Amino acid sequence: MAVMTRERSVVDRPPPVPRRNYSKWARRAPLLPALIFLIIVTQLPFVATLVISFMKWNSLDPTNRGFAGFDNYVNVFTDPDLRSSVVNTIVLTASVVLISLILGLGLALLLDKKFKGRGFVRTMLIAPFLVVPVAAALIWKHVLYNPEYGLFNGILNWLGFDAQPDWISTMPMSAVVLSLVWQWTPFMMLILLAGLQSKPIEPVEAATIDGASSFQIFRYLTFPHLRQYLELGGLLGSIYIVQNFDAVFTITSGGLGTANLPYMIYQTFYQAHEYGEASAAGVIVVAGSIIIATFALRVVSSLFKEEKR
Repeated sequence: MAVMTRERSVVDRPPPVPRRNYSKWARRAPLLPALIFLIIVTQLPFVATLVISFMKWNSLDPTNRGFAGFDNYVNVFTDPDLRSSVVNTIVLTASVVLISLILGLGLALLLDKKFKGRGFVRTMLIAPFLVVPVAAALIWKHVLYNPEYGLFNGILNWLGFDAQPDWISTMPMSAVVLSLVWQWTPFMMLILLAGLQSKPIEPVEAATIDGASSFQIFRYLTFPHLRQYLELGGLLGSIYIVQNFDAVFTITSGGLGTANLPYMIYQTFYQAHEYGEASAAGVIVVAGSIIIATFALRVVSSLFKEEKR
């Protein structure tokens, strides 16, 4: 009987935990404080914003406060100003991303060639992306666009033109787009340049020997290889430009039909004091950014899979 009980106790005893699990937790433990801090700083405010988005909350009318259901979300999509801001956000994002990708592709193809001073040129081309967004917007507003002492009108005057247009009032949306294109083209250039430098050289050499022209090599070899890098640049650029506030606020102050959704959130929150409606618009921006980020992560994962092959 003693032998039987001893065998049962050995069978019933849980298997020992492998040491590998302890080593995994030992490696992850130092990251827990950063994870907790990240949750407190980002996720808890978002949860609070999500709760407020379902409430009727105007700080100027504290007695009229309560649960509003989906009314704030309905107001976001039915209010003419908010609806036009959604359209402006789409137009601004699509214009900046498309133009930046085209210019970035051209610059990346230029920097992929070997020439004297390439490192210096690359550094100078990257510089606009390193400028603080508000500072970049101020440069374009006062140094370039100003009708009295701006560089653009100075060039027109030097060329002999009498016209001294007010660039911001005559082309407000284009003024914002140009400033953002100047700042985001280096970002696209870096991504596409990385794609060009990861391109295998053997197919290009074989095509050159077979008599293929430079355009044919670009069309049938280079461009298909850059497709995923173009997608990645477009998606990452869209994530940031959808949330852009600095250029619109600094250059046009949201006037002249340039107010995008982030600016309307600011105006609704700080000027109209409609906390519930502003929170609903903020949730919509975050949801759109998450959707775009999901596609970006898929593109990144596909690039890593190709590199492993």
